[in-house]
Amino acid sequence: MSAELDLAGRVVDLVRRLAGSAAQAEVQAGHTALALTRFANSGIHQNVADATTSVWLRVNLDGRTVGGSTTVVDEAGLTALVERTIAAAALTPVDPGWPGLTPPAPLVGDGAWDEATAQAGPEERAARVRAFVDAAEGLETAGYCRTVHWSGAFANSAGQAVAGRATEAAMDGIARVPGADGVARLGSRRLADIDGVVLGGRAALKARAGTDPVELPPGRYEVVLEPTAVADLLANFAFYGFNGKLHNERQSFAEIGAAQFDAAVTIVDDVTATAGAGVPFDGEGTPKRPVTFVGDGITTAVAHDRRSAAEAGAVSTGHAWPGGSAFGPLAANLRLQPDEGAPAAAVAGPAADGHTAALLSTMERGLLVSDFWYTRVLDPKTLVVTGLTRNGVWLVEDGEITRPVRNFRFTQSYPLALGPGAVLGIGGNAITPADSWDIFGFTGPSLRLASWNFTGGASG
Repeated sequence: MSAELDLAGRVVDLVRRLAGSAAQAEVQAGHTALALTRFANSGIHQNVADATTSVWLRVNLDGRTVGGSTTVVDEAGLTALVERTIAAAALTPVDPGWPGLTPPAPLVGDGAWDEATAQAGPEERAARVRAFVDAAEGLETAGYCRTVHWSGAFANSAGQAVAGRATEAAMDGIARVPGADGVARLGSRRLADIDGVVLGGRAALKARAGTDPVELPPGRYEVVLEPTAVADLLANFAFYGFNGKLHNERQSFAEIGAAQFDAAVTIVDDVTATAGAGVPFDGEGTPKRPVTFVGDGITTAVAHDRRSAAEAGAVSTGHAWPGGSAFGPLAANLRLQPDEGAPAAAVAGPAADGHTAALLSTMERGLLVSDFWYTRVLDPKTLVVTGLTRNGVWLVEDGEITRPVRNFRFTQSYPLALGPGAVLGIGGNAITPADSWDIFGFTGPSLRLASWNFTGGASG
């Protein structure tokens, strides 16, 4: 981390030297090392590793704000970055919303780090792939196992200088039979938490239970959403609901102080939690801290960077992203809190875990949904989302999974689905599904909801 901190400091010094002391500069330097083992047709077909050092620079000069980045981090590359950024400032309109720089402030911890994960080699990923394939017991399998470690630092011309590091490991795989796929995925800061036997067995069980699905009519059904589907809810809440910029622009559903959710719902963002991912500071150098966005059903906060906070008369919650000011702040570690007292039942059939099975056991008639995909927001203000189910849907009758169901298209307001009186149960554990990129940690247990609006078949 000292190397990245030194790198960030050098860029700040270059801005002062080339643009003068009146220039305000903030710099984030990061080194990312990604290693990925892919498998298909039940065999490893690719093992790749990539390491990149990047520098992001933002300068406010004469009231004008401009940013730039580079992966060329020798003296010539850094000088070129600063020179072209300063030159671009002269062509940029005045920025009346510039919030100023983050003042010096200490961090809590240095990030979600696991040394064994950072040092993991290809043989450790391959062992988990082998375990996944063997656990599928002859079914065709495909997927990946990855490890990532990131070290970085931030410095600005106001004197803030912080550094941190993080690791992440994930496995995402499918098992396949003719006409049906089963999925299992998991992400963690520790590779040791990734068990290929458990994941491969779960994917195979779901695949075998998904053959010869029936077609059900569109309509509203009671549902149990597994953690992989719950993660999609949380991702859309983060991008569109609890985004402080969109809230300022009245494009978000969030109404601070209103009981918009069922009283059972508490949603927090905390990079320091066990399931947290990332470093303990944001793209503006603001230290991250736990933030409760929904507490006992009441919306209590939205995410802010310095710009959206200044517009709202608030303070930054530590959710800025390098180059992300156009979109707004993002809470990347949203977690739906589990019900610590929730019962668990014996897992029989395609239920992801015992807590999911318990949620199903008292359902008179409804659906078990493994996964959502290709979800798109139709109306940001009400967060109406359309998308498809994937990798397994099952009919539940009198507490028993009775038959697989063909995939549905749905159109549903996510906040309304979790509204007052709509949550019939929350599972007692919080599985972290692997995501498509390593900076996100959307986490939640299975969730039982009174109603979900399915509008047609997946091909409709």
